[in-house]
Amino acid sequence: MAQTKALRGRIKSVQNTRKITRTMELVSTSKLKRAQDRVVSARPYAEALAAVIADLYTAELAESFPLLRRPAGPAAGGPKRAVIILVTSNRGLAGGFNAGLIKEARRRIEELEASGHTVELHAVGKKGIGYFRYVGRMPAVQRIDIGDKPTVEHATELVAELITAFEQGTLASVELVYSRFVSAISTPPATLRILPVEAPPARGVRPDYLLKPGADAILGSLLPLYVRNAVYRGLVETAAAEHGARRTAMKNATDNAGDIIHSLKRTYNRLRQAAITQEISEIVGGAAALQD
Repeated sequence: MAQTKALRGRIKSVQNTRKITRTMELVSTSKLKRAQDRVVSARPYAEALAAVIADLYTAELAESFPLLRRPAGPAAGGPKRAVIILVTSNRGLAGGFNAGLIKEARRRIEELEASGHTVELHAVGKKGIGYFRYVGRMPAVQRIDIGDKPTVEHATELVAELITAFEQGTLASVELVYSRFVSAISTPPATLRILPVEAPPARGVRPDYLLKPGADAILGSLLPLYVRNAVYRGLVETAAAEHGARRTAMKNATDNAGDIIHSLKRTYNRLRQAAITQEISEIVGGAAALQD
């Protein structure tokens, strides 16, 4: 009887856990839809920016804009300072989501340091900050206030000083480690170089624009916007990926809890049946003894 009582307690405990994971799955599903909408709404603006820059870009103009210039490497006397912006979440229970991002950031840091750069880490999200604090690498910038609803203002705050430093020639590169949102179940970590700006590929025949002001003035205004938008897209895609990863993790936990409950109930029923059979045997044995 004591064993069946313990099993009833375990079944009740797992059932309560399943309720929690099921609720978290539903919450993440609801948040994922809104996060997906932000990702989709950010894409047309980014595509339009890229298209205009591609139409305006020429090798001659590129020499006039610091954001397009590739600095010389550290071995050639160029700036050594490189910045990595790591975007993680503030909460866990999302499977390997944060671990994958941290692993990608570590890989890129090691590559940059091996090439002679001094890497400065800017961390967004408690999970990334906590990990690098634990291993003794204090992030130069720590942001835990952005959460899962990033704005353009957040992106501007993250890169404003970096754009200035790059224009002044004191910064070699800026890279963003984020989670690329392909679908709700496919959110691979990725590294995007945002400085220097990679000129988008040309779309074929260059349109014959009449520009006022000139191409250099327009390009000078668009390049900082392009950088800020790249960071903003990284933030919103990571937020959507977080909800997708948490939904998947909570669904798996709910399914596993169901399997455990089924197994425990089967064990409980077997023990209960054995106890009933034993009681019947004792009653029949006692009755037979009285008849003798």
